[in-house]
Amino acid sequence: MLNKYPLWKYLLILLVIACGVIYALPNLYPDDPALQLSTQKTTTVVDQRTLATAEQALEDAGIELKQAEMTPAGGTLRFHSGEDQLAAKPVIAAALGENYVVALNLVPTTPEWLSSIGAGPAKLGLDLRGGVHFLLEVDTPAALKQRLDVAASEMKTALRSERIRYRSVEVEDGVLSVRFLQAEDQAAASEVLEDQFSEYLYSTREEGGEYFVDVRFTEAARNEVEAYALQQNLTTLRNRVNELGVAEPLVQRQGSNRIVVELPGVQDTASAKRIIGATANLEFRLEAGMDANAGDTETLTFRDGSGRTARLERDVIITGDSVADANSSFDENGRPQVNISLDGRGGSQMARVTRTSVGRNMAVVFIEHKSRSRFVEDENGELVEERRSYSERGIISLATIQTTLGNSFRITGLDSPRESSELALLLRAGALAAPIYFVEERTIGPSLGAENIRLGVLSAQIGLLIVMAFMLVYYKVFGIFANVSLALNIVLLMACMSLLSATLTLPGIAGIVLTMGMAVDANVLIFSRIREELKAGLPSQQAIHSGFNRAFTTILDANITTLLVAVILFAVGTGPVKGFAVTLSLGILTSMFTAIVVTRAQINLVYGGRKNKRLFI
Repeated sequence: MLNKYPLWKYLLILLVIACGVIYALPNLYPDDPALQLSTQKTTTVVDQRTLATAEQALEDAGIELKQAEMTPAGGTLRFHSGEDQLAAKPVIAAALGENYVVALNLVPTTPEWLSSIGAGPAKLGLDLRGGVHFLLEVDTPAALKQRLDVAASEMKTALRSERIRYRSVEVEDGVLSVRFLQAEDQAAASEVLEDQFSEYLYSTREEGGEYFVDVRFTEAARNEVEAYALQQNLTTLRNRVNELGVAEPLVQRQGSNRIVVELPGVQDTASAKRIIGATANLEFRLEAGMDANAGDTETLTFRDGSGRTARLERDVIITGDSVADANSSFDENGRPQVNISLDGRGGSQMARVTRTSVGRNMAVVFIEHKSRSRFVEDENGELVEERRSYSERGIISLATIQTTLGNSFRITGLDSPRESSELALLLRAGALAAPIYFVEERTIGPSLGAENIRLGVLSAQIGLLIVMAFMLVYYKVFGIFANVSLALNIVLLMACMSLLSATLTLPGIAGIVLTMGMAVDANVLIFSRIREELKAGLPSQQAIHSGFNRAFTTILDANITTLLVAVILFAVGTGPVKGFAVTLSLGILTSMFTAIVVTRAQINLVYGGRKNKRLFI
């Protein structure tokens, strides 16, 4: 029978529509602006007393708080508006002190029953939601010092292999100085070093009856180290941002030693700041013997808070730069650990050192460069953020070398699973070639302005209403079918955006408006063909059947060519172009379903199987 669907097809259409409605619903629940409270140290915790202190500070400042709650990540303070959120940050930071991190956040308000089935709102791009802006500065002098420290260790090895006696090797103010007691040793060392390390400049001097060889960077080598540090940090930061799963982030160079990171609509800025800003690295060192020269050793404290110390050799076996892969797990006692895999060079170096050091203790040193901020009053009585940089070094573990180590081993002695997972993430993403410090952190509003966004959304709404009114007036009852399909098309499109975690941008809204026109265009082709068949004298049932069948080929050709263009735009475009391509591609697929299948189902329900039924078209 013409124009009749079997029952299973109606049920399938209803199922698709129901799923679309459910997964589009979270877009009706906007996120709350909030502040995330976390700590700088494991010895400090966020508890109810911390929240009470923050609430009292807000009350004294006259800032209204929507809700305060404890979360697994710390404490969360929700506010009614973004203005209250921004005003509250310096107040709470000043009240809690510098041991706490107060980060801007957006907390989802999606009902629990929707979240439990994986439903969430579509991500908004930087131009619609805004986001977090970090300005980071690369410490290039530290990169130069790190390179000289590595060179110092290599030069010591070279001098020992040539049996040349030296008193000490020190790095200070960008100069590596090797001290000797004999002029003959100075001359022999200068010849060996210049031969094996030709990329440096050498000079000799005598001072206080001692002889020195000073090693400096050439101008070309200095520029190369600084450029490498900046490029390596860019690559590492991009890897870390990718690990966070942020949609369409921006990580780019600014000036000679600064990097800009923009994260649109991040959900946990505290975690983002901690992972992006962490300059964590590892050093593997041997414990110093009793007869070791004091100038060649360093005493460090264990990170477990026990107060224990150990005296270590300054020579580094390998660093985190040699780590090829890292993942967190648990040992046989259920304690967190990190499994390390080294690259070829690192594995060879580890094997060479441990082969001759069986029975000695080897320490894993955790190094982290941080910046501490506090809010102080300026001369005008306003709270101003003041930053200070510092470094923390501590021993994670000190274990006896039982046998020669190779490319794979594990690190134990970590405080928590979170610490082990973050350490593995940092090592896996790559070590920073130089410390980075937060110069600026701020929330940025939509780049095109709230008024332009409001007008963009308003234009889409007006366009939708005009299109629906036209279809209703021009095609009467069939216009109602087209309008229902058009509304369902928008619902299904937003559901697909949410399910695929696609990012909605202002150009994406333009893609949605274009999708509306294309969806209605398909119905116009079908309805016009039905009118022509009726004028040719066909019965109503045959006119409907022929109209859909003959218009289908035209609709399919037009949509496929447009879809190909959208795919090309997504492949070669960036930023706004991709946002437009995403909504256009998804809109084409959903409009094909609603304009043909859903519209046909409605017409079949009303007119299907009824002879000589007059069509209001």
